[in-house]
Amino acid sequence: MPGPTPREISIILISDSTGETARTALNAAVSQYPNVQATYIQIPFVRQLQDLDELSDTDIASAQLCAYTVVDPALRSRIVARCIAANTPSIALLDPLINGLGALLGVAPSGRPGRQYNVDAGYFDRISALDFAIANDDGNTSDHLLSADVILTGVSRTSKTPTCIYLAYQGIKAANAPLIPNAPEPLALLEAISAGVPVIGLIASASRLIHIRQTRLNALDAHPIPDYSSREGVEDELVRARLFFERHTLPVIDVTRRSIEETAASVRHHLAKGAK
Repeated sequence: MPGPTPREISIILISDSTGETARTALNAAVSQYPNVQATYIQIPFVRQLQDLDELSDTDIASAQLCAYTVVDPALRSRIVARCIAANTPSIALLDPLINGLGALLGVAPSGRPGRQYNVDAGYFDRISALDFAIANDDGNTSDHLLSADVILTGVSRTSKTPTCIYLAYQGIKAANAPLIPNAPEPLALLEAISAGVPVIGLIASASRLIHIRQTRLNALDAHPIPDYSSREGVEDELVRARLFFERHTLPVIDVTRRSIEETAASVRHHLAKGAK
């Protein structure tokens, strides 16, 4: 029996930078309401009054909410005034956080838009980490693995590659070292473990792996591969992977019900614990 029809709401996002901060925060909030779907009108790089002309009165009046991350007082006043005229609620998303930090630190904020995107040493660290993740996807050379901040290992389709890429955007050099069925333990990975490079095992349920692998084969229009998506073959791979993790006392993250973001957060947590 079909469920109730989702309630659709329209949200305007106005930002003096990319608007991704606002969109991420709103997506997180909307996700707490299971039967709600949000559509966004996103207006980025609003830094002058005329930039607001891109947003029509009709757009504002038809939206259920206007959320903004804008620091210029004149722009904020104009946004609020237009929303009041259209009878559309408005929210300054970052105000509670900025005000709380200001009270804690005893200083005023800079009032400069887009500060989180400044090109500094951290920016170049992230670019370097991204290059590293791409160059070392499924890499098995000891030179590469020994220079990693963390190595993710596990059987095929346990989200190793996307997690490495996501970690790279956070400035962490993550390498992917797969465990290949019916193959010896990767020598380069063993060398990295012996050298003290943090290594984390990723695991998932057999049912999830079977579904993902079958979907991938169908998408590639490929012929069935013996044991790759069979329950017996997948379960055997998982047993061997768990034994490998136990043998080398590796921390393990079960990604069965985790998003990439959640897996990356767990990796960072393990790294933080290891650094203490």
